[in-house]
Parts: sequence; structure tokens; C-alpha cells
Amino acid sequence: MNCDFKQYLDGIKFDKYLRRLSKKLKNKKVVVYGSGSLFQYIKENYDLTSINICGISDMKFTQDDKGKECLGHKIVPKSELADEEFDVLLVALQNYVNVIDDFEANIFAGKKIKVYPLARIPLWDLIKQIWSQA
Repeated sequence: MNCDFKQYLDGIKFDKYLRRLSKKLKNKKVVVYGSGSLFQYIKENYDLTSINICGISDMKFTQDDKGKECLGHKIVPKSELADEEFDVLLVALQNYVNVIDDFEANIFAGKKIKVYPLARIPLWDLIKQIWSQA
């Protein structure tokens, strides 16, 4: 699987995107949504120290997980994301389009929290992904 993530991230020019994203997120408090194998691979193989990650969230985390840590970051249950104080949510999923839409339209409606993909796919691939889900 690591080989697949390497190919995927190389194919979407993740290094270049990560540099731009790091500049964009300077002085911002960030929560990562998605604690699965993609984020684990990125965390192990790329330097994320320039991003101020103050928490990690995932739909698998419950109230019982609050206050614990995952991958070195404070766990924030998805049900409590709207109540947390942070600036940006980074979605660490390969198929992120519907997830970002849900966060922007429902969970963060009326809030100034920005939602970005951690690993953004090229525009043409994104269009194909949107059409396939319509």
C-alpha cells in the first residue's frame, strides 16, 4: 500500500502542493480530518512541521476518545468540531469532494473555518470524480 500512496502523491505533485499549502496555513490553527493510512503515510514521509496541527478528527472517534491522542495529536470527535477553536480543516482522504461539501454546507455553515484537501488531486481528475458521483 505504501507504494500506492507514493505513486498517488507523486502523481498529484504533492511536494509542490504541500509547500504552497504550508505558506497558506502560516499562523493558522489546523485540524486534520481523517486518521487513516493516507494521513499516516504522509505524516511518516513528509515534513508537516510547518503546519500548526492542533488536533485530529475522524468519524471513528467518539466522546470516549476526547482528550486522548492519535498520531501525536489531540483527538477531536467529529461531533465536536463545530465547537473547537481553529482556522482550517484539512481533509486527509483521497475522495474528499463530498466530505468537504458536507463540512462547508452543514457542520461549519456560518463559521469562518476554511476546509481544504490535504492532498489535492489535479483539476481534471477532480471533475471526473464529481461527475461519477452525480
